[in-house]
Amino acid sequence: MTIAFDNSYARLPDRFFARVNPTPVAQPRLIRLNRALADDLGLDADRLSEPEGVAVLAGNRIDPQSEPISMAYAGHQFGQFVPQLGDGRAILLGEVVDRHGRRRDIQLKGSGSTPFSRQGDGRAALGPVLREYVVSEAMAALGVPTTRSLAAVATGERVRRERWLPGGVLTRVASSHIRVGTFQFFAARGDGDGVRALADHAIARHYPDAAAAANPYRAFLEAVTFAQADLVARWSLIGFIHGVLNTDNTAVCGETIDYGPCAFMDAYHPATVFSSIDMQGRYAFGNQPRILQWNLTRLAETLLPLLADDEAAAIAAAEGILGRFPGRFEQRYHAGLRAKLGLATTQEADIALARDLLMGMAEGQADFTLTFRRLADAAADPARMDAVRALFVDPTRFDLWAPRWLERLDAEGGDRSARAAAMRAVNPIYIPRNHLVEAVIEAAVDRDDFAPFHRLVETLADPFTERDGLDAFARAPEPHERVLQTFCGT
Repeated sequence: MTIAFDNSYARLPDRFFARVNPTPVAQPRLIRLNRALADDLGLDADRLSEPEGVAVLAGNRIDPQSEPISMAYAGHQFGQFVPQLGDGRAILLGEVVDRHGRRRDIQLKGSGSTPFSRQGDGRAALGPVLREYVVSEAMAALGVPTTRSLAAVATGERVRRERWLPGGVLTRVASSHIRVGTFQFFAARGDGDGVRALADHAIARHYPDAAAAANPYRAFLEAVTFAQADLVARWSLIGFIHGVLNTDNTAVCGETIDYGPCAFMDAYHPATVFSSIDMQGRYAFGNQPRILQWNLTRLAETLLPLLADDEAAAIAAAEGILGRFPGRFEQRYHAGLRAKLGLATTQEADIALARDLLMGMAEGQADFTLTFRRLADAAADPARMDAVRALFVDPTRFDLWAPRWLERLDAEGGDRSARAAAMRAVNPIYIPRNHLVEAVIEAAVDRDDFAPFHRLVETLADPFTERDGLDAFARAPEPHERVLQTFCGT
């Protein structure tokens, strides 16, 4: 079996990466193969499921057309700059051009040490592999730009974290793995030629229209800025918290990348934090737009010499582009809020109406996902408003809000059933709730039982269609089931 790799990043100068092969594992066992994604990539899912294919997915066999590399990058981690990070436990096997003509990276995560491992073992525990598979595929089903999971493999080996745990390897697919931190790596070394070469590569790969602009690098910065604004708006509309939104976890292609201590909110509050390492709340749910603009400012700093010959002019150009981030975010976010509330037209008071609901949800500890989903039911039949009200510990503010919303819907007119259907199409019923994810990890790690994992993945593949027999996947956690902290896989 061979894969038709065409490795453009590996053709860049050697200082962009280290050439390194995956470290073989003892007893690779395929846990799950994403057959639909394999087909989209032009890969033979049946062959990938055979021992020879599993050996490739585990890192035990190198495809003849693969050129394995670990990528160099730097990054601001919780605001502190680290000049060298890089792929410490990931190896890029190569790139393929999928059935739609899109270039996609295929990377192994947890495939052994690299020159960037910083004394780490380069391995991944099975739990984080399953978490990334579940959440990244759920994000794709929710319509959020994201890296994808092609396969999860158990290694037959154990890794040491807080305790000994079974190991795993994730095969990750991305439009690319170029990060803000990749640009920072070269800029920190005064390597202007490296920054330019990287920018030219990223433009050609992700934003080819920018190449025709009067200044392609300004157009590139603007395109990345808009892509990130659109991305964080989508996160905000589904209650997703990245958890470690460092510059090395900000991809210039605009995809969500690196699902470490990520989480979906249950009860809504903008200050919600789950990541055990985010002790100051830097990456809290409500902070994510501001942090992404901060990360983009770090990208702009690396590009200044390319934006204009004069430094003052370059700074002015960068500030002009970055200054458009809040407006772009609000445009996308506000449009999404209107859709979630069933508003097809625009009125000046709509955003205040939405914000008042969110304030009431925060005060009443209402579940984010279920509140919006049950509002769709109430849009079809106002008598079902009691089911929404029951989600609030204190419904006082909601009781004041609900008549205003119903009055706004009446003013808009239209068919109630059609409106409810439109709301259900943007308000999911099934999300990868933290307690569900933890339960499937526990079953797999402690009992070698992967049936709950498979069922959760299959349920989340259709997040907007409510189905019989899946009530356990829709409900909010009971008090004893709540997950208050999530942890980084390293």
